[in-house]
Amino acid sequence: MTTQTNVPALNFGPGGVTAPTEAEILSGVLTDMNAAFGGQLNTVNLASPQGQLASSLTAIIGDKNSTMMRYVSQVDPLYAQGRMQDAIGRIYFLDRKPAQPTVVTVTCTGLAGVTIPLGALVSDSAGNVYACAGAGTIPPGGSIDLQFANQQTGPIPCAAGAIASIYQAIAGWDSAYNASDGALGNDVESAAEFEFRRQNSVALNAIGTLPSIYANVFAVPGVLDVYCAENTSNAPITQGATQYPLAPHSIYVAVVGGDPQEVARAIWLKKSVGADYNGNTTVAVQDTSGYEPPYPAYNVTFNIPQSVAIQFYIELANSPVLPSNILQSIQQAVINGFAGSDGGARARIGSTIYASRFYSAIMAIDPSVEIVSMQLGIGAATASRVQLGIDQSPTVSAADIQVALV
Repeated sequence: MTTQTNVPALNFGPGGVTAPTEAEILSGVLTDMNAAFGGQLNTVNLASPQGQLASSLTAIIGDKNSTMMRYVSQVDPLYAQGRMQDAIGRIYFLDRKPAQPTVVTVTCTGLAGVTIPLGALVSDSAGNVYACAGAGTIPPGGSIDLQFANQQTGPIPCAAGAIASIYQAIAGWDSAYNASDGALGNDVESAAEFEFRRQNSVALNAIGTLPSIYANVFAVPGVLDVYCAENTSNAPITQGATQYPLAPHSIYVAVVGGDPQEVARAIWLKKSVGADYNGNTTVAVQDTSGYEPPYPAYNVTFNIPQSVAIQFYIELANSPVLPSNILQSIQQAVINGFAGSDGGARARIGSTIYASRFYSAIMAIDPSVEIVSMQLGIGAATASRVQLGIDQSPTVSAADIQVALV
């Protein structure tokens, strides 16, 4: 026996799936019930027993329709989240990155020839401990800049000058200091960040293209941000807001975070033969493919960008009902937005950062919050947007965020 119903079904069409309204569902349910009971039911009074039953069935059908529509939307990479997004990522042999730590450039001062090993520890004034992400040897000048990663993951700010002491003493290593803010870490990779990386991963199997280099470097554990560029001309050129110079026939790779040795190998595996490099960090990479020791070695150069603190000045309408911790709440909202922890895109190397990017996060703190104005900038907060150079990595800490009640 074929069972028929007057409840409209989901419609799968060229534009996707559409569902009937709850009014259409209710009308269909009432028609079905009326037919089942001989056609004498009162279908107008929803307060009647049959009306309440029909309303409940309508709500159940509507909820299941919503669940189905959400599930269908999850097969689209643009809208996928959670487990479904993980499944789409695996098609590209990608796994969601776990939470990652804040990375800070630390100037290590001491006796020339002393090696700061991988995993060497320093601490900041708040008690956070940072481990060296890549070993380095102090040169004759007496100091070397190395990247250190917080042992705790997440967007934990590290303000300029916060690195206070060497946590684990090494003979000949005298002091550690960070002249600039650290690059914020992040919580478990958000849906927006994962989709951004998936889009850029489609070139992962290619060789010799910028997208393939970008994707391969971004896949290195601990890497927070990457920027790639090239100069295919016979003459030097400049690029970006800071007019960074690129040598003829060269590639440029800027990287925040990750082991420098692994970053260099990721670049070397994907770059074109004979291409020159640009940057401030050079690492020797050995070619072990088919050779017996001693292996051929090649110097790979990339750039660890300058950390640039973004200053914020936010004016709020003064109100007696504002939360007592409004300053701290706004600072945390900006920091979370900066790191992409709020579901949006994080502030990146060479990007344009807009003040409006942070409006919704601040307004969501409390209904009493009214933004009068908001400005940001490098050195001083004087504009509605700021353009970073390709050799600049944006950073922020609570000390960079000023809030005034007007």
